[in-house]
Amino acid sequence: MVELKLDLRTYCECDVFVAGGGPAGCAAAYAAAKQGAKVFLAEAIGCFGGMGTAGLVPFFTGYTDGVHTLCTGFGDLVFDRMEAYNGYGEGHGQRRTIKPEVLKRIYDEIMLESGASFQFEAKMVSVIKEGDRITHAVLSMADGLCAVKAKVFIDATGDGILSTLAGAEYHLGNKDGKIMPASLCSFWSGIDWEKYNPHRAELFAMLTKAIESGKYFKIPDWHMTGVSQSNEDTGCGNVGHIFGLDATNPESRTLGWLEGRRIIPEYQRFYRECVPGFENAVVAGTASLLGVRESRRIVCDYTLVRDDFFQRRSFPDEIGHFSYGIDIHPYDSTYQEYLRFKNDFTAPGARYDGTKGEHYGIPYRALAVKGIDNLLVAGRCISADNYMIASIRVMPGCFITGQAAGIAASMAAEGADNSVHSVDVEVLRNKLRAFGAYI
Repeated sequence: MVELKLDLRTYCECDVFVAGGGPAGCAAAYAAAKQGAKVFLAEAIGCFGGMGTAGLVPFFTGYTDGVHTLCTGFGDLVFDRMEAYNGYGEGHGQRRTIKPEVLKRIYDEIMLESGASFQFEAKMVSVIKEGDRITHAVLSMADGLCAVKAKVFIDATGDGILSTLAGAEYHLGNKDGKIMPASLCSFWSGIDWEKYNPHRAELFAMLTKAIESGKYFKIPDWHMTGVSQSNEDTGCGNVGHIFGLDATNPESRTLGWLEGRRIIPEYQRFYRECVPGFENAVVAGTASLLGVRESRRIVCDYTLVRDDFFQRRSFPDEIGHFSYGIDIHPYDSTYQEYLRFKNDFTAPGARYDGTKGEHYGIPYRALAVKGIDNLLVAGRCISADNYMIASIRVMPGCFITGQAAGIAASMAAEGADNSVHSVDVEVLRNKLRAFGAYI
């Protein structure tokens, strides 16, 4: 171990510091700033939006329980502009394809309107603590290392990076240590959608035949979301899994990037030779973010568990509701594991398809990091078991936890001790209602 001592310049001081500018981080920064807090957001790459933009994830999913829109508030800002700016591709309901470049500009516009300060290409490096309180976030930016001083901190990094640097406890994987696979999404062109559309229902049969032929895939993968229309002859592809990837391990991530790019030509060949309408299709590019589905789950004052889902549980401190199914992708490439995924996802109670209007509550305590006075989490790294994170990890769920963390952080920043554990939950819930949240 080598000890490094530096004299760090203070880049700025603020009330609320947000790490990560994905859907959770943007919602948090916007909501906190609209409460009057001085906010600084650090985003590690060059755009907002995370998986829906740089990650090329095709859909928003899980935003309604069939009766209520659950991610109102910040979600309304995004969805209304997606409609106004022609930001959707084909589809309907919860399966409307995202045009990622349009969504990037929408996030830019919303964040510029928010009043929050932010920097792109600002990566978390370390934190400075005094006892159980964080005082500074240490960032790497284009001109070197710097520190941001804040009263309250929000970890919206997806991988729980800020929390881990601060010494928070976390869980990873299921009881056997298995972690959901990642995917490297892609952008396709040259597709004849009119020719393809009548054959949509046949895609799995085509994939099965291709796998059984042994001609197309080095590693068979029975679960495929597919390629979804974006513009007239283009589409976003969520095809292929990177099995065994640990997003918290740098060597594993590097191998994951290599594997993600390796398998894409296999899918291009499969689509061109086996799927009507894709005879002239080409992969125009791959995402600049890995599609990580599961990473660190930070331990907070409460942990959402599978029984909360199946009981459709409500909480006195709930800051929102959600209804997306328990979507644990296959852990390996075997057909038996694909059947496990398919049976689990369609099992009675594992989705909300039966009774419209059903949802589970999200307690504020699942955002307040245990053992650290002034730290909240939002998005994919909130406190949940591996079943629940498989539900709440999607973008509308990130909007919900992000806006709640932002408003709670603004309240804590006004308190004498800046403790997120001392926030008056009823006041928070009322502020969320005023912000437009579905409570």
